[in-house]
Amino acid sequence: MRRNDEMKLGLYLTRGAGYHPGAWRDPNTPANRGVDVDQYAELAALAEGAAFHLVFLADHQGVIGDHAAIARVSGIEGFEPITLLSALSSRTQNIGLVATATTTYYQPYHLARMFASLDHLSRGRAAWNIVTSASNFEANNFGEKELPDHDTRYARAKEFVEVVKGLWDTWEDDVFIRDKESGIYADATKVHLLNHRGNQFSVRGPLNISRPPQGYPVLVQAGASDAGITLAAEVSDVVYTAQPSLEGGKQYYTTLKEKARALGREDDQVLVMSGIIPIVGKTKQEASEKLQRLQSYTHIDVLFEEASLWLGSVTDLRSINLDSLVPEALPQTNLIQSRQRVLLDLAASQKFTWRELIRLVSDCRGHRLVVGTPDEIVDTMVDAFDQHAADGFNILPATVPGGLKDFVELVLPELRRRGRFRSGYFGETLRENLGLKRSLNRLTQPSVSGRA
Repeated sequence: MRRNDEMKLGLYLTRGAGYHPGAWRDPNTPANRGVDVDQYAELAALAEGAAFHLVFLADHQGVIGDHAAIARVSGIEGFEPITLLSALSSRTQNIGLVATATTTYYQPYHLARMFASLDHLSRGRAAWNIVTSASNFEANNFGEKELPDHDTRYARAKEFVEVVKGLWDTWEDDVFIRDKESGIYADATKVHLLNHRGNQFSVRGPLNISRPPQGYPVLVQAGASDAGITLAAEVSDVVYTAQPSLEGGKQYYTTLKEKARALGREDDQVLVMSGIIPIVGKTKQEASEKLQRLQSYTHIDVLFEEASLWLGSVTDLRSINLDSLVPEALPQTNLIQSRQRVLLDLAASQKFTWRELIRLVSDCRGHRLVVGTPDEIVDTMVDAFDQHAADGFNILPATVPGGLKDFVELVLPELRRRGRFRSGYFGETLRENLGLKRSLNRLTQPSVSGRA
């Protein structure tokens, strides 16, 4: 199918006052956003009024950071994503609701049931951002000293997703008759046992909630390691990626689409949405001053903690000469391998010092940071879209609500003037609005019907 000229847009709903760690100290941003449902609803309403396709909520199973950093960051508190998005489902009408949930420390039955519930509550607007846990701070909350190794986490994730999809398929779409006169509530011939027996899980089924309105909630995945790209090509409808350069984005896009195509998937059924942090000013200088102000609010302890997290603690940052060049080769860790590689590759290509890399991590964590006028930001987005580095973007405002309002009021009109973004919704479900097909029930297909 031909790719149309309109890009997909999502809003990253940050727990704090914005994506930049210094945002909560900005006088114009609320400091208590993490546990204020009304403020989340305000952001979702802004995005929905602008016809964004989705809102996206990241998550960790714990507080990530040492005590020095915890004292100075705002993103350490916040709602559990499915709970929050369930609340927002009643306060929005059209926008998609993407919740992050880890396959490392949940069980498939739990998540299959919760996401089916969210899809019903929202009338077909739910999406699951599939992640593997990436921090030992999470492992410590579940009786483990450290995470399972990278490949083991992804092997579990692959089987986990297959079980969840199977559970969603255990009820056929028209199973419920609810005939009071005959006393027949459900057609028992259209209820299926999953009877999954695998290396990681043993799950009988069926699920105790009917099949989601979308068939499957939209499946999102953000891995960029070899194992992550393979999983994304196999199961994802939308892939969220951090690509700070155009060339890196093009390479990732090509690799992912080729892998998906080799599995028989259509290009327009696997969408790549790249993260972008737009800091908008009426002039370049005004935008630069906004960034400099946020940087001035960011304490050195936060800088080091952010860098240690996203670089996977590749070295003791407090003991090195910060003005020395970042080495081209550093040991790979068991944590956040893909983001570590993106950041270190960028540092090598740009000849960054450690000080410059640490500042970059704080400002964008590996996403595309664009500081400039509306025209400059639109040029960057259109260039990436036209050169097949992305099918759309997750917008990560440096501050909220101010950064989001700047994007909606200053950038979107130019995107629309160029015919690159829509002005309204055309479908009832998230799949329809993204141009994705409704998921077929695999347990009723001839190749797997013997499992019923």
